[in-house]
Amino acid sequence: MKMVIDEAFLSELEALQSLLRNNIAGMFGGNHQSKNFGSSCEFADYRDYVPGDDMTKIDWNVYARFDKLYQKLYLDERQMHTKIYIDASRSMKHNSEEKADQAIRIAAAFAYLSVCEMDKVSIYAIRGNQIEEVISGMVGKDSYLTYINRLNDIEFDSDVSISEAILPSKVGRGDGYSILISDFLTDDDYERAIDKFAECRRDMLCIQVLSRDELNPQYRGKMHLFDSENPGRFFRKKIDKDRINAYKEALQYVVNRIKNYCESRGGFYMLVPGYEKLFDVFFGKMTDLEVLK
Repeated sequence: MKMVIDEAFLSELEALQSLLRNNIAGMFGGNHQSKNFGSSCEFADYRDYVPGDDMTKIDWNVYARFDKLYQKLYLDERQMHTKIYIDASRSMKHNSEEKADQAIRIAAAFAYLSVCEMDKVSIYAIRGNQIEEVISGMVGKDSYLTYINRLNDIEFDSDVSISEAILPSKVGRGDGYSILISDFLTDDDYERAIDKFAECRRDMLCIQVLSRDELNPQYRGKMHLFDSENPGRFFRKKIDKDRINAYKEALQYVVNRIKNYCESRGGFYMLVPGYEKLFDVFFGKMTDLEVLK
């Protein structure tokens, strides 16, 4: 079995985290402010008092001015829960293991940055119309080193329906990041999963991983093309310059579609080539997204 998570990779993560330590903006800043209201000392807003509310949080100064009871709301500072979802479809391993390996590396890197800030991390594989728990509630570096090699055991050999898998699951509400890693090369619906993250007030990052051949195909001449999600479907085509250009236009449409949909729901989107180094992902793309300053 190929080991994506090994000693060399863990050493690379440690070096990456050291370089990022003073540049992390909102995603892994420690002592986070959630989108829920709670019992911290930082005032957030007012709302009308209703019977049964905590009377100690009534603002009596406001009552004296307006002759109406208002409840103070405070931001809830607490441990965040980073939830990472990995698309385990056959297309993620099509033609090479480039995309699958990159998905595992990215998931492991985000998990490491989270536990370094004492956040909780859970990682799931999306298989068929279900999510399979790979790691649950991991906290701290010791726990990370104990469990992160489970990512090596993920098999990318399934049909996948992202929304059907995520919608019935418990995603949490306003308590951290949801990171969805996929090639998004599917006819199945993923928008409803993104909608659910947004409705649950989750911070959200969609990472589209594409292989070198998908980004810049070099095929020419008569080809037999097989559907990676359904090996029974195949096509005989002559690949020429016009078909390559049409393919690139279609790919750009797919990329723009997921990017625009994610951003319209308040999330971040990032396209990552399967061959790109982690250093370039985090110091290039993450900086461009202004997640890292």
